[in-house]
This record gives sequence, C-alpha cells and structure tokens, in this order.
Amino acid sequence: MHALPPALCQGVAEFNRAYFFEAHETLEDLWRGTSGPLRLFYQGLIQLAVGLYHLSNGNRRGALNLLGKGLDKLATFQPTCQHIDVESLCQEARSWLDRVRQAGDGELTVDAEQLPRIRWIATERNAT
Repeated sequence: MHALPPALCQGVAEFNRAYFFEAHETLEDLWRGTSGPLRLFYQGLIQLAVGLYHLSNGNRRGALNLLGKGLDKLATFQPTCQHIDVESLCQEARSWLDRVRQAGDGELTVDAEQLPRIRWIATERNAT
C-alpha cells in the first residue's frame, strides 16, 4: 500500500467532523498540487465538502449545485479510490441531494451527525 498524502488524511478527518470549510481548504491545497486523474477525484471531494457546508448553513441552492457537481466527478472513481469507499460516500451524498430537492422551499432539518462521512477501505495489510 502506498502512503496517502497527509493532506488527504487531514481533509478526510475534517470532513468527518463536519468541518466542511476546513476540509475544503485542506483538500484544495492538495488539489492544486496534483495532476492527472486524481485531480478530478480531489475536486469532487472538495465540491461535496462545500455542498455540505452550504447545506449546514441553509444555502440550499449552493448545496444542490455543489453536491451535484461533486457527485458527477466522483462517479467515475467508484467503488474505491485512494482507499476511500467512494461508492458509500456517493450514496450518502445522493440521498441528501434528493432530500434537498424534495424539500424544495419546505422544512428540512439538517443534523450534522447524519451528514455523509468518508469511510476508509481496509486493506489486507491493515485489516489485522
């Protein structure tokens, strides 16, 4: 298993604590220094983080926009990338995107504990 970038690990930890603005900042630094296919992957994670940040702050339009863009970018990286369970992340984010769409201008309760989390995939090497 190759070592993951420390900024990715930090960004995931921030994302999972619902520190979406901070996760966006951390992952954006990583994204800027990346080329090739992983650049699109990191951009998708950033867009999900910003979408969830908007959702947490009541900006439904921003949430719809960024969640949709992030999901589109991450679709090609399923089921896993960089030891991240992308499929599970996309399912959870899609569920929130659908909830926001269905709510329209109606009531929508956002509990940070129920927002998507990024899950690491255990490898044989670190599963024991």
